[in-house]
Amino acid sequence: WATGFKHTPEPGDLIEISRGLYQHWAVYVGNGDVVHVTLPPGAANRIKSVPTKKATVKKEKMKEVVGDSTWKINNSLDEKYEPRSARIIVKEALGKVDKRMEYSVIRENCEHFATKMRYGKAVSIQVSGPISCVAVVKTKKG
Repeated sequence: WATGFKHTPEPGDLIEISRGLYQHWAVYVGNGDVVHVTLPPGAANRIKSVPTKKATVKKEKMKEVVGDSTWKINNSLDEKYEPRSARIIVKEALGKVDKRMEYSVIRENCEHFATKMRYGKAVSIQVSGPISCVAVVKTKKG
């Protein structure tokens, strides 16, 4: 995990940003920019009570999105799935900017978006791990 920009991502790389209990994902598109899925302000605090929300795809400066968080380039699924060319990844990600989409912690989250751009297939390791179980348990209790 990095806190600065010593590691230089390449266009098409997936950026994993640590947000404490969860990871936020973005696609690096070059020139210091990332494309990622964002929820309206305050929506992240309400996710457990409202499982599906509308989200927006945004292009922003990576350092603004990362802020004080740690981050890493995470293309670990390259071992399992064939990544598309950087040109296609970037073109498709930029084509989604300002589009609204359904958001679901379980089925359509920021990691699903990022992996769909890189591999053409939406995958979330985070959802299949322990954090998703916590989210489901909280949802059912709440």
